[in-house]
Amino acid sequence: MSGFRHVVLYRWAEGTTIGQQEEVAARLREVAGTIPEVRGFSAGLDAGVSPGAYEFVVVADFAGKDGYLAYRDHPAHRAVVEEFIAPIAAERAAIQYET
Repeated sequence: MSGFRHVVLYRWAEGTTIGQQEEVAARLREVAGTIPEVRGFSAGLDAGVSPGAYEFVVVADFAGKDGYLAYRDHPAHRAVVEEFIAPIAAERAAIQYET
């Protein structure tokens, strides 16, 4: 095993603005930059080229499962999820896998 990846896809509640989505991305990037276990991080809005796609993605890389768990449970990450994501999330799909 060389690493561990976490991927999350979101569809937002009706009425969610681009500004709200950009704020989620910015907050998540900020938090990821403060958690030493995060080896790589990307978050962004769908490019809109394929119908039916999810609207937002998060991809985070870690050395192993324990690094992911540290990120998942980190108070700063939980705060972003609770304050900025949960109020606008309509649907979430996630997977974690060894890379």
